[in-house]
Amino acid sequence: MTGPFVLELLALPKAVPEVRRSVREHLGVPCPEVQLCVSELLTNVIAHVGEGTPVTVRLVCGQDGRVRVEVTDPDPHAWLIARQPGEDDETGRGLLLLDAVARRWGVWLTPAGKTVWCELRPELF
Repeated sequence: MTGPFVLELLALPKAVPEVRRSVREHLGVPCPEVQLCVSELLTNVIAHVGEGTPVTVRLVCGQDGRVRVEVTDPDPHAWLIARQPGEDDETGRGLLLLDAVARRWGVWLTPAGKTVWCELRPELF
């Protein structure tokens, strides 16, 4: 594993594949679960806070091999709520995916907004 990764960007749909690629390049190994979590967290900002929102994406690799993914945005009021979408719903599964893949996840309120984070087990990548 490598050191911390920090990327400041605007939450735009075109940024999602670029961030996924940057994460893969930074980790230097196939990491589809990490990329999935980054995509879901960034997509949640786009959908619930708004396109063009400034965000910070961080990856921190622990000594035990765990990877912590963090996405910070400036809106402390747009909370993440896992829900059970209907079988015909086209959205609403992102947090269910995050919950299934991540070891644990949560939300921190900060003076400048909120940070949504998750930790992934090293055996996943």
